[in-house]
Amino acid sequence: MYGINTDDPATHSGAVDLRSDTLTRPTAAMRRAMAEAEVGDDVYREDPTVNALEERVADLFGHEAALFVPSGTMGNQIGLRLVCEPGQEVLGDADCHVLTYEMGAAAALFGLSSRTVVSDGGRLSADQLIAQVRPHGDWHLTATAAIAVENTHNRGGGLVQPLAELEKLFEWSRGAGVNVHLDGARIFNAHVASGVALSTYGGLADTASVCLSKGLGAPIGSVLVAGAERIAAARLWRKRLGGGMRQVGVLAAAAQYALDHHLERLAEDHEHARLLAERLGVDPATVETNIVVVEGVQAPLVAEVAKAQGVLVGQVSPTRIRLVTHLGVDRAGVEHAAKVVGELL
Repeated sequence: MYGINTDDPATHSGAVDLRSDTLTRPTAAMRRAMAEAEVGDDVYREDPTVNALEERVADLFGHEAALFVPSGTMGNQIGLRLVCEPGQEVLGDADCHVLTYEMGAAAALFGLSSRTVVSDGGRLSADQLIAQVRPHGDWHLTATAAIAVENTHNRGGGLVQPLAELEKLFEWSRGAGVNVHLDGARIFNAHVASGVALSTYGGLADTASVCLSKGLGAPIGSVLVAGAERIAAARLWRKRLGGGMRQVGVLAAAAQYALDHHLERLAEDHEHARLLAERLGVDPATVETNIVVVEGVQAPLVAEVAKAQGVLVGQVSPTRIRLVTHLGVDRAGVEHAAKVVGELL
């Protein structure tokens, strides 16, 4: 095994696995926290560990309340439904996760329409989005009820959205009757990379889904944050969607451990990503967090040969590969991956 973090082996047959930061596994200490968690029935709101996690995350992001959900997709979709009625429209960029990778859930489940604008590599432009908003009250048009923002941006190579653009969009939305939903799948990476407080990011969205099972390394779970009235409605939607969980404090304990021990170490993943970028001929200045995208390669061939040498990479397209650093791969593993992939390129 090459440079695997032995406390948290994100392995696939002993390989250095850089396909995604979802591949982390609970550390030994996290497993102990899970085993020792105090639990109850969360559908009855009697799981103390879940209640504590929800209160903590709501406070971190400056919102009144929060709801623990099994996945980021569920958090995103419930969040969108809270701020958009059937027949209304969600606006987002053409590569955003909620409209690209969530199986058309907003339309299939809730009757929400969607429309996209092509962004500059996923980077938020408030003016660009605002210009495409369709007003309420015109029966010829589908009214834009919500704008979805992704931070960091997955298909944008883990870029951190500019704070000034987030502020501009949210300030405009207050007077326009349009809500903002934040897909915060990697918002913790954005926080560590930018130094912007989580409460600042949270304060620039009406609803936000924040993921605990990527860079933070929990085995499962996201938290939806919003106002208390909206979270009360979100509990009903979670139940309708089959997301009502019982003694789920064992998972909330993992999330609590991750917040306690794995948040600041995200900076190490960012450092590893920049190292990979340097070795693979990618401008390190374009790598803001833990995702490295290499363009202009024979992706299937590179992925196949790299796998044979103990390195797994993601294929974004026939000519793009993606490498995502995380706590399951240590510096030696990153060095090995850089050597293998660098020689192939």
